[in-house]
Amino acid sequence: MPEPPSQRPVVAAFDVDGTLTTQDCVVPFLRRAAGRRLPAALARHPLALVGALARRDRDRLKELACRSLAGRDAAALDRLGATFAGDFVSPRLRPDTTARLRRHRELGHTVILASASLEAYLVPLGRALEVDGVVCTQLERDADGLLTGRLAGANCRGPEKARRVRAWLAGAGLAGAELWAYGDSPSDAELLAVADHPVRVDGVRVPPDPG
Repeated sequence: MPEPPSQRPVVAAFDVDGTLTTQDCVVPFLRRAAGRRLPAALARHPLALVGALARRDRDRLKELACRSLAGRDAAALDRLGATFAGDFVSPRLRPDTTARLRRHRELGHTVILASASLEAYLVPLGRALEVDGVVCTQLERDADGLLTGRLAGANCRGPEKARRVRAWLAGAGLAGAELWAYGDSPSDAELLAVADHPVRVDGVRVPPDPG
């Protein structure tokens, strides 16, 4: 006899860059938000930059790049992020993985974005996709609503992404949920490892129905 369907709630966690989109979005956003301040911020820390490049340390590179946003009004950056989500990210959504996301929603599953992308544009993208939550990299804001140029917590990739998803699930009362996880790169490996249904989408066309 076939096994009865699971009675556990179902959650689907989607990486964004390369999974839901056809390309990276962080660098284009930083270029738009910081302009000439981006290369200038990197040039102010040549030893740290060279070391991060040599180690391929993406966390450190992002920390250095985000220093270009120090002093920016956080609310203004959020407005820029909403525009960026609409005119840059949305046209670059992959049809197959976006269809899978919508199918999870149609099935009544909880859907979240889990990405190292930045909150300023990922939150409005999440609203457009009608997801239930967003787990992502955040920028630190001071008491006056200005960006400090530092990350608020760790970059949301690798082990940190898996930890943050588990924390989100616990906070939502879904710690025992059946987890689908979608990712395309080695930085998604830890999240895929904790999922009941890991789906690696790099170079693979994803059918619309989870099976």
